[in-house]
Amino acid sequence: MPPLSFRLRLFLSFALLWLLFLVGALYLAGRGVAGALRGHLEATLLEDAKKAAEAYRKGQAGTLLPTGGVYLHLYAEDGEALVLTRADHRLPEAALREAKETPKVLWQKGFAAALVRTPLGLLALTQDTAPIDLALAALRRALLEAFFLLFPLGTGLVYLTARLAARPLEEAAKAVAARSPERLDPIPLTLPQDEFGRMVEAVNALLQALKEAKERERAFLAEVSHELRTPLTVLLGHLDRLRRNPQDLEALAAAQRTAERMRRLVEDLLALAQGEAGFRFSPHIVDLEALGKEAAREYGVAFQGEALEALGDPDRLLQMLRNLIANGVRAAGKEGVRVNLRREGNHALLEVEDSGPGIPQDLLPHLFQRFARGPGGGTGLGLAIAQAIAKAHGGEIQVESRPGRTVFRVRLPLLEEEA
Repeated sequence: MPPLSFRLRLFLSFALLWLLFLVGALYLAGRGVAGALRGHLEATLLEDAKKAAEAYRKGQAGTLLPTGGVYLHLYAEDGEALVLTRADHRLPEAALREAKETPKVLWQKGFAAALVRTPLGLLALTQDTAPIDLALAALRRALLEAFFLLFPLGTGLVYLTARLAARPLEEAAKAVAARSPERLDPIPLTLPQDEFGRMVEAVNALLQALKEAKERERAFLAEVSHELRTPLTVLLGHLDRLRRNPQDLEALAAAQRTAERMRRLVEDLLALAQGEAGFRFSPHIVDLEALGKEAAREYGVAFQGEALEALGDPDRLLQMLRNLIANGVRAAGKEGVRVNLRREGNHALLEVEDSGPGIPQDLLPHLFQRFARGPGGGTGLGLAIAQAIAKAHGGEIQVESRPGRTVFRVRLPLLEEEA
């Protein structure tokens, strides 16, 4: 059995509520009218019974005459009928035994009786209930007719309400179903800021994120293809030279350098992909001073700093620092690069400064993007990897550059006891 649609479930729920409401309302209306009629009849009989009993106690029985459809009956204490105005209104002996000096209404088949004990005997005032029964029967017919009229009408209104309520969701579901990896445009629905509207906004935000991710992936593949095509073309040229002249050592060395560049590019791409997916860290307490000295020693640049510690992965932080120093060395040579380490509030500040020609101002906003190259060349991935490592450690890299001085500043949170 296929699942019921949301519109049908909503319609059935509303229809059931309408049915329960209508049945309950008609039942209460009928019961209220019946109670009011019976209450009025009881009040009339009790009032007449009180007056008649009082008159009998004062010896004025002869002045009382039955009027207005009320019939007077008098019974002896043993139940014998002394005065019986209507034979079909005779009370049974069991009912007569309930008589007291305070009037009480008894409901019998076809009539109601107000029974009271008087000095002359048991006085009963009766009245036909046929008019009430006829009125209630007419009322029940009217209520039944009203039910058969109102239920279909209300059900139709319920269906329209359910259809109008479900239409935005159905349109949104249809629009979402039409989306695919090739079609990620937003759902063109303008809805109020209710649950449906917020749901469509969330789906549109997700579609926009997917579209941007797909565009980034397409751009990344295009960039990688471009970056690999050039060294591959060069490598094929060197190999062609070696094929023609196997003794060409210059072509062999050039091919080796090109292959090494390609290897470094692939390693940088893998590192960047890991950074975007989330680096896997092996956190340790890192001696930033020792780390800075090691990186500076590898590249033969100057280092100055104080003893500071941070929590992080020493291999990743060393990779970050190497990338920054290598970028400076390409721009200014190892003599023109200096590494500084100092405290700044609750952070450690690592600075890699070089005296190179500087970075063009139009390149600065894009410096940490993939394949953004400065004047010094490189793969265009080192700074993007360095920024990813810094952010993964809760820090960031900022750059300041002018001709003759470029500074990369890395802020890393210190250990709590250090801070």
